[in-house]
Amino acid sequence: MLILVAVLIGGIVAFNLFKGAMVRKFMASSGEPPQTVSTVIVTRSDWIPELQAVGTMRAVRGVDISPEIAGTVHQLFFHSGQNVKAGQVLVEFVNDAEKAQLKTLEASVQLARTTLDRDRAQFAAQAISQAQLDADVADLKSKEAQWALQGALLAKKSLNAPFDGRLGISTINPGQFLNPGDKIVTLQLVTPILVDFTIPQQQISQLSVGRKVSLICDAWPDKVFTGQISAISPLVDASTRNIAVEAQIANPRQELLPGMFGKVRLVYGEKQSLVTLPQSAVTFNSYGATVFVVKTAKKTGSGEVGRPAGTGLVAEQVFVTTGATRGDQVAILSGLEAGTTVVTSGQLKLKTGTPLIVNNQQQPPNNPAPTPQEN
Repeated sequence: MLILVAVLIGGIVAFNLFKGAMVRKFMASSGEPPQTVSTVIVTRSDWIPELQAVGTMRAVRGVDISPEIAGTVHQLFFHSGQNVKAGQVLVEFVNDAEKAQLKTLEASVQLARTTLDRDRAQFAAQAISQAQLDADVADLKSKEAQWALQGALLAKKSLNAPFDGRLGISTINPGQFLNPGDKIVTLQLVTPILVDFTIPQQQISQLSVGRKVSLICDAWPDKVFTGQISAISPLVDASTRNIAVEAQIANPRQELLPGMFGKVRLVYGEKQSLVTLPQSAVTFNSYGATVFVVKTAKKTGSGEVGRPAGTGLVAEQVFVTTGATRGDQVAILSGLEAGTTVVTSGQLKLKTGTPLIVNNQQQPPNNPAPTPQEN
């Protein structure tokens, strides 16, 4: 009975060992299953080194016209959206009382001058004292100062355009009472127009006053506006490590308005021929940037190694050095040559030696100058 039990146990162990060996043999012969990916052939593209930033447009001069003193609007000399010249009268307030007071003070000044001239003649004849003459001079200066003050108050009853520009929309009407600081209308000088944007501190060496820039705005997608850098801030933002830059853009037709945003492009070098890939093809990890290239599987006498029969391609992980980005593309400085086939999607399920099935019906974006798409 002991012999029979030993034989039975030995048979079970032998069967399990035989089964495990057969399973390993089957797995070795079948290999890992192939993975479906999309691919692209690496090419070279001509790149012009450039900086890109999002800028906000600002008027060269802009102000909200508002009164310094309270008053009632007598007459408006403009309409909304009008182009005006510097010094042009825009609003006149009711000023009858101020004009009458100015005439009264003017008469007082004339009387003080007449009195001073008469007393000078009497002083020459030694008919009055020096003190009386000094009092006449002081009285004249006092009345002239009051006259000038009233003239300044009367001038504030009329508002003029401080510079050339374009008026905004106004809702003020004649007869309306306004307090000091109430907005009447905005005045903006938009020819040319300024664009404010920021650049990382690493790119400061590429900036200089007078360097040409171009601007693309969503409001005018088919037009490129040109200008130049007009000012560079002497202070780097400690929180973002960016430096503020101001550019002046030609705007002869007043198509660009303050408050708009646009993409600023600054060219700073010569044209270069670089290997480029879609950004989705590059995987970044703690060891560096990698891509998967498509290789043809090696063959032995018994067939192709590490994959099922009929699969002719495998993945191979390669480390690369990336450079600048442009739109959906990234420049590859080293690690790849033009003509190599690279996986663009499906990398997460790959490792070196994984069999591949290529399906390029859907490709990731690879546009150097993408635009927003509405589907």
